[in-house]
Amino acid sequence: MRDALMTTDLSLPGRRTGKVRDIYDVTLANGEPGVLIVATDRISAFDVVMANGLPGKGIVLTQISNFWFAHFAGSVNHHLVSTDIGDVPDLTDAQRRALRGRIMLCRKVDVVPIECIARGYITGSGWKDYQRTGSVCGIRLPAGLRNGDRLPEPLFTPSTKAESGHDENISFAEGAAQVGTELMQWLRDTTLDLYRRASAYALERGIILADTKFEFGQIRGERHPLLVDEIFTPDSSRFWPADSWRPGEEQPSFDKQYVRDYLESLVKEGRWDKTPPGPKLPDDVVRNSMDRYLEAYRRLTGIALDLECF
Repeated sequence: MRDALMTTDLSLPGRRTGKVRDIYDVTLANGEPGVLIVATDRISAFDVVMANGLPGKGIVLTQISNFWFAHFAGSVNHHLVSTDIGDVPDLTDAQRRALRGRIMLCRKVDVVPIECIARGYITGSGWKDYQRTGSVCGIRLPAGLRNGDRLPEPLFTPSTKAESGHDENISFAEGAAQVGTELMQWLRDTTLDLYRRASAYALERGIILADTKFEFGQIRGERHPLLVDEIFTPDSSRFWPADSWRPGEEQPSFDKQYVRDYLESLVKEGRWDKTPPGPKLPDDVVRNSMDRYLEAYRRLTGIALDLECF
C-alpha cells in the first residue's frame, strides 16, 4: 500500500488548509490570480480529521471532479483551469511526483457563503430530522417514509458555511436575506438541475446518487457564479449501488459512509466521542474504503483508475 499524503508544504504563498485540501495562491498563465488546490489523502468524518488517511484518495477525488467538470462543460461555468502538474510553478521534482494526479489549478473566486445541498433520498441527517419533525430542513414531507426512500422530488436544503465545526441548515428565505433573492434562486435552480442530470447519468451506471453538495464562487464582472471545489465525489455525495437499494435500512455505499459506520461503532463502545483528535483507522477499514472510492470511479467513468500511474 502506498503512503498517504497527509500534508504539503510548498514554496507558494497564501497556504491555508481545510479538512482535506491544502490551498495556495498562484498566478495563472494568462496573468489572472489563481489558486492551487491539492487534494491530500486526509479523511474527515463528523467534522474531525482522522489520524491517518486513505492512500491515493486525493487522486480519486481530483480525477472524479475533473470528469464531472468536463461532463458539464458548456452548461455551467466552473473554476478549473488545469490538472496538469507541469502547469504549477516553483515545484521541485520530488513535489511534482508527490502531487501528480491530485492538483487543480483554478481561477480565484469569492466563495458564496452558502453550501448548496440537493437531496433525492431521505437518509443521514435528513432521516434523523424527519423522524423528529416529519420534515427535512423545515420542508414538510409525506408521512410513512422509510430510511433510504426516494423523495417525491429532490430537495434544495442550503446551509451556512462554517469556518469550523458544523454547518447550520438554513431556509431559502434565510439564505436570500444573506446573499439576495436572485442569487439564491439561481443557486437553487442550478443545484437541482445538476443533481437531476448527474443522478440520471449515475443511475444508468448502477449508482444511486442519494444526495450531494456544491459550492459556488463569484468573480467581479461575471454575471453568474462559477461551480467550485469538488463535485459529485465520494466525499461530497452519497453513492449507493442501485442493485442493493433496500429502503428501510442503512444502504451499502461507495462513499465515506463506510468510515462513518466504523467510527459509530467506536462511539457505541465508548472508545471515541466524536471530538478531536480523530482515531487511527485500521488497515482493513482503509483498504475497504479505498476499494469503494475506486469502484465509484470505475462505474462513473467506465475506466479502472490505476493509482500506480500517478
